[in-house]
Amino acid sequence: MAPSRTGELTATASDTAIVAASDELIGLSHAIHAEPELAFAEMRSVAKVLAPLVERGFAVTTGIAGLSTAFRAVYGSGPLTVGICAEYDALPEIGHACGHNIIAASAVGAALGLAAVADALGLTVVVLGTPAEESGGGKVLMLEAGAFDDIAMAMMVHPGPADIVGARSLALADLAIVFHGREAHASAAPELGRNAGDAVTVTQVAVGLLRQHLRPGQQLHGIVSDGGVAPNIVPGRAELLYYLRAADFGSLDDLMRRAKACFEAGALATGCTHDIRTLAPTYTELTPDPVLSAAYRAQITGLGRVPIAPELEVLRPLGSTDMGNVTNVIPGIHPVIGIDAGGAATHQPEFAAAAVNASADRAVLDGALALARTAVAIAGDEVHRDRLLQRLIDRQEDIR
Repeated sequence: MAPSRTGELTATASDTAIVAASDELIGLSHAIHAEPELAFAEMRSVAKVLAPLVERGFAVTTGIAGLSTAFRAVYGSGPLTVGICAEYDALPEIGHACGHNIIAASAVGAALGLAAVADALGLTVVVLGTPAEESGGGKVLMLEAGAFDDIAMAMMVHPGPADIVGARSLALADLAIVFHGREAHASAAPELGRNAGDAVTVTQVAVGLLRQHLRPGQQLHGIVSDGGVAPNIVPGRAELLYYLRAADFGSLDDLMRRAKACFEAGALATGCTHDIRTLAPTYTELTPDPVLSAAYRAQITGLGRVPIAPELEVLRPLGSTDMGNVTNVIPGIHPVIGIDAGGAATHQPEFAAAAVNASADRAVLDGALALARTAVAIAGDEVHRDRLLQRLIDRQEDIR
């Protein structure tokens, strides 16, 4: 995808806008990091993200899809609508250990760059504020509510220990399993009790034995969120919180069937009953668009980064993300941009500390530049632009 002279000039104008805002973007990343907020409660973070967009003339609609911390910020009126997803929720206790502050700041940077060239390229630039990625599936809820209906291509960049262009993720189900027994005095009348805590123990043993026989890519992991109230009371209620993951949605369905048998076994063995609640929408696996991925690889490499080889990407699943649901509907990418975390991985306190170091600041700017340049390259290529527009027309006809 060789750039034309016009494309080079447009990319330069986009770069210039991002570089001019570099101090503001890094400040935004640090400000979000300093006040971590959990899923669906990211009020301060949203205000911080919107401030530079409003200042540059983006038209903002908040509270979309019935979510108080979801928003759309729009600039331009061209036929090719580019959606840039901003995440900003943090993790309990360990804050921005997934680096969503970097995601939000790079999304704003990319939007500022594309706004500078929107008229020249016939773009509508949309920043989608997507809450609750860590738990709650904000993008899934927004997708179902129509917030992505006019988006022709969707992009975001996520920090990690290494640069990965065609990042892969696992499908995920978020479950609560509650066991109901009968309280009794644990010494004076234990025979009258039905121990819900024991149901949890039997379940965990069954799950542990199941792990030996899982398909490649299938995973189960969880915690005991409620195991009783006192040692001398037979627990009448106990709860497990579990994530089930698999390489794709079909494999996840198989894992769900087998895991449910383990939950049932715990209840049956202890004379308890149980119920299973789905706590968040199911996440599907990432399906990055190959053309957008190739364009991003060219841009991120041009910035001096060395992403891992394409043949190794499939070996590096990165947990799960609700961006997977978006990429299964809309051509999109969710690359990983590397930061120096001293050997730490995401969801470790050390990664949270690294999310505002010098390499993280560089990732904010490189991520913004690479996303904007990717959109510029695609928008300036008639074949790929037409493909995206036709995909959008087909999808909108399906919606109708």
